[in-house]
Amino acid sequence: MKWDRIIALMFVTAGVAYGSYSLILYFQKLQNNESNLSSAEIVKQENITNLTTKETLPIVVPNDQRPTKGQHFADLIIPRLQVKIPVIEGTHEDELSVGAGHYAGSVLPGEGDNCVIAGHRDTVFRKMGQLKKGDLLQVSTKQGVFTYRIRKMWITDSDDRTVIVSRDEPILTLATCYPFTFIGPAPKRYIMEAILVK
Repeated sequence: MKWDRIIALMFVTAGVAYGSYSLILYFQKLQNNESNLSSAEIVKQENITNLTTKETLPIVVPNDQRPTKGQHFADLIIPRLQVKIPVIEGTHEDELSVGAGHYAGSVLPGEGDNCVIAGHRDTVFRKMGQLKKGDLLQVSTKQGVFTYRIRKMWITDSDDRTVIVSRDEPILTLATCYPFTFIGPAPKRYIMEAILVK
């Protein structure tokens, strides 16, 4: 009977240690993936109000300047939330554990089509539900800083492939799992579509 208690105590101790370790790693990931912006870095909403897509010409990134899988090639800046999130090329768990992932089948930020970026709802995109139509998003790359304005948001099924299809205008699509507070694999996706304005 004594050995039963010792073994049970060992399992409980190991479980508590593993749970504590996982919690520490989770909070470290949150701190690494998201940094607060200084007031100098935050774009002012009123400075962009008169720009339209007609005044903006998309770019074309040369092949030798395109990112490789796993490369941190951009930062997503969300002025309303005052955060800067690293954007990594690729959307597998290796990339999403480091930051937001750029869907490799889509164009790069600033190019004239659909640039798709995904992130986990419990790390980099956990405050995504606080954003509103009309809010600005910026993507900073070696090619420049591209400013987008959110024009619509919706919830869709996890297998909805229309989110990543090619478009005839320069847009930024952000995607994450939904509901935000769901425990386990979430059944839906929360999508934001933003149009390039600068």
